[in-house]
Amino acid sequence: MTVKFNVVQRGNPSNQEAPKKFYPSSESSGRKTMRQMANRISEISTVSSVDTMAVLEALLTIIPQELADGNIVELGDFGNFWLKTTAEGADAAESVHSSQISTLLPRFIPGKEFKKILATIEFEKA
Repeated sequence: MTVKFNVVQRGNPSNQEAPKKFYPSSESSGRKTMRQMANRISEISTVSSVDTMAVLEALLTIIPQELADGNIVELGDFGNFWLKTTAEGADAAESVHSSQISTLLPRFIPGKEFKKILATIEFEKA
């Protein structure tokens, strides 16, 4: 598998005076809709694309609900979803309140099989 990359120039955000450097940046080769993914799944399994869509819709409904309940969502060798917060610090434990949380973001950690695929990716300059 090959992923194309382009070259971008970026400054150092922590040192505006530092000279800008050039970095490789991965480039998308397109998009796949959920319908297209369901069709691919139906081609390699005994499940119809309609049934696959139903399961994917349910999964996409349940994952955010489970995260909102404070759970880590484990999807086996695919990986885990969890929530990460960013907050302002306080000088004492008693002074910590939920209002200090400024950002709540979903995070994903790839599982074993996902990492195996990632390890096979080669890069090609666009």
